[in-house]
Amino acid sequence: TVLTLCERLNPINSCPSGSRHVAAVILARGGSNGIPLKNIKLLAGVPLIGWVIRAAIDSDVFDSLWVSTDHDEIERVAKKWGAQVHRRSAEVSKDTTSSLETIQEFCRMNPEVDIICNIQATSPCLHPHHLIQAVEMVTKQGYDSVFSVDRRHHFRWQEGTDTKALNLNPAKRPHHQDWAGELCENGSFYIATKKLIDEGVLQGGKMAYFEMPAKYSIDIDIDIDWPVAEQRVLRFGYFGKDKPELVRLLLCNVLGCLTDRQISLSASGDERVSVNSRDLDGITMLQREGTEVILLTSSENPTLGRLTDKLSQKTGCVLMSLNEPKQVEVEKLMKEKKLEWKEVAYIGNDVTDVDCLNLAGLSAVPLDNSVVTLNAAKYQCQSAAGHGAVREFCEHILLLKKMRTLQTYFEHSFVTFF
Repeated sequence: TVLTLCERLNPINSCPSGSRHVAAVILARGGSNGIPLKNIKLLAGVPLIGWVIRAAIDSDVFDSLWVSTDHDEIERVAKKWGAQVHRRSAEVSKDTTSSLETIQEFCRMNPEVDIICNIQATSPCLHPHHLIQAVEMVTKQGYDSVFSVDRRHHFRWQEGTDTKALNLNPAKRPHHQDWAGELCENGSFYIATKKLIDEGVLQGGKMAYFEMPAKYSIDIDIDIDWPVAEQRVLRFGYFGKDKPELVRLLLCNVLGCLTDRQISLSASGDERVSVNSRDLDGITMLQREGTEVILLTSSENPTLGRLTDKLSQKTGCVLMSLNEPKQVEVEKLMKEKKLEWKEVAYIGNDVTDVDCLNLAGLSAVPLDNSVVTLNAAKYQCQSAAGHGAVREFCEHILLLKKMRTLQTYFEHSFVTFF
């Protein structure tokens, strides 16, 4: 879990005597000129900032990991994924503020830190091994600053009326395979000693670059990049030390997940409850992929009783009435089906669901839920209850299944090739 990963990071003052404190700092301002709250927007089911936090934690080379932000929701997401938070001042939260100015403030507030690794939140294909190798260039090889680059094969021309080639001879244009290309910053990370940062630079002293293969270099600046980034991260992103679990059972609350909790009255006094057809389609999608879906209810309301019966008939899902504590009854069901929690997905919306949300391999809550359920769930839907939340979570489960298949494929291809 995220908490277990976070516990592997040492507290801020826990460096062994004589060693240098290495801190990872991820800058994530709330304002964005491109995509609103881009840093926590879901990318392949994970908040954008979550991709780099996970890679940094699993690298095991940092004594502390921080997200520097001025926004409450970014702070909540950062802490949930295992980072500490540097609440930056208004002075370094402006559109005109440079990264260096924000890092300098962080250094003033954390004088114990000796080396800063500024990781860009917009680099979701960053892997732990990139950070391990780059940080060791500073801690073991004596460099003062290291920054990430990739190799690009772009022919550059001078702008203006005096058109001329800058990096090629047009009469002898090289073939791609015959040209080594040029090294360009890819923005994934910048590592520098505190001494350099105090002097006002992130790159200086004994300096080196760290070359990353181009497939890991992706930066998200405008909305059109998002679907491209999602496909790239599915193939080249870092998903943690373990593969995503294969979900065999989805448990779904009817009230507050499939419905929005509203009961309407007709002119004749009849009670009616509506269900979104997209949510039902999502359930069907899961069932076609071999995942069982069970609908959960605990209401004595006769209108909801009729609804759940019809839902069960329409979807082919088993209907299960749960009393409190829900965890006990769910575990009885799991024992009957010979399942572990890691094979179970759970979408709930109530305080009584918190234990199941914490234990399930995948868990979700619809939009606009209580803080306690949001903190327990591993996935926060961007859709509201009764308005596509269940469909969204079903798509997330299927996305992770696809991701698991791709990982297995590439691992097998690697072993076969070598």
